[in-house]
Amino acid sequence: MPGLTRMMNNGLAVPQLLSPAGDLESLDAAVMYGADAVYVGAREFSLRSPGLSDGELSTAVRKAREGGVKIYLACNAVPCNADADAFPRFVEKAADMGIDAVIVSDPGFFDIARSCRPALPVHISTQAGVANYAACNAWYKAGARRVILAREMTAREIRELREKTPPDLEIEVFVHGAMCVSFSGRCLLSAYMTGRDANKGMCSHPCRWEYSLAGAKAASLREKTRPDEDFELLEDGRGSYILNSKDLCVIGRVGELADAGVSSLKIEGRAKTAYYVAVITNAYRAALDALERGEGVPEWAMREVFCVSHRPYSTGFYFGEKGAQCHGNGGYIRECDFVGTVDGYADGALEVTQRGCFSEDDVIEAVVPRRAPERIRVKEMYDERGERIRVANRAMSKLRILCGRAYAAGTMIRRLNGGDVVFSKR
Repeated sequence: MPGLTRMMNNGLAVPQLLSPAGDLESLDAAVMYGADAVYVGAREFSLRSPGLSDGELSTAVRKAREGGVKIYLACNAVPCNADADAFPRFVEKAADMGIDAVIVSDPGFFDIARSCRPALPVHISTQAGVANYAACNAWYKAGARRVILAREMTAREIRELREKTPPDLEIEVFVHGAMCVSFSGRCLLSAYMTGRDANKGMCSHPCRWEYSLAGAKAASLREKTRPDEDFELLEDGRGSYILNSKDLCVIGRVGELADAGVSSLKIEGRAKTAYYVAVITNAYRAALDALERGEGVPEWAMREVFCVSHRPYSTGFYFGEKGAQCHGNGGYIRECDFVGTVDGYADGALEVTQRGCFSEDDVIEAVVPRRAPERIRVKEMYDERGERIRVANRAMSKLRILCGRAYAAGTMIRRLNGGDVVFSKR
């Protein structure tokens, strides 16, 4: 059951699975598809805009409680003087709502949270850039409950850090999602170019933009003592994307991070859709369940990470992999379309809210919590008036699809683009 400590064969605890919830729909998806905890942001102090309103945050806490999962509030923006003045009241209000922890990157915010509500656990954000055991121990002595490590650490370094820190200090790492070209996400490029401060949650993502090499079609950067280590600056008909990071994905290697002593595996994505949260949470839930049983990651779960919009994948810095930048393009790979959500089942038909276009005779898939997706051939479907339709192309309309199997309300439905998804066993 989510939230309960489970053990692997080597005696270590199965890491917590922490999923993003940028809105209430995503929170529902995270809970349904197997998260042990979710993290959210409010309208203030968050690195993802716009964040939840006070009413939405209160509802999010209630939904998390009902689902048996923890809920953490990200307050990880780089604060200014006015932020420091407003933070005490904000922390007290959030604590009264019942959040399980606040996530901060600033030492001043840390002190304020500890002073206002000493019993409220405080987690140290990856924005703090913690990359060594000495920093972890300093935060622990100050009262931190958890440290979210810098994304630039290797698995070997994490293992050493775990050995040299108190066992009750929780260690968290990112395992999936967008990566930043800057150290632990601290970047001023957006502020310089657009006036939108990434450290205040308003990043315009200029690292993903198309750049020109000022007339050159191919060039390279070379340090004079390393003549065989050119960094190619390439431009083709689509332009150049030398700052664009690949997405992080370690679905096939979660066991190595668990063996290193990691307490929590974090999925990036508060700006992602509920469908993305559902699919990626489901995949990593399957990986961790298999880890508990002493088995390898199921093949279907390895495939699932390719069934959302994503950039080319990389394991980041964890295992010494090179080539974590996308030089060829700045866009997403999209092999599936999210087309609907199940509302219920009655009289041999799925009741569905349509989210994307599909047609009779299409093969769609139901993304089933904690197991492989199941395929459905669309033979007949009917609109809200009971009239048979051949094409579903009205977003948010209600449909009935004849189906011999029932699926729980909230189940995501997708359509594959061009047949089976080709996937890697990375």
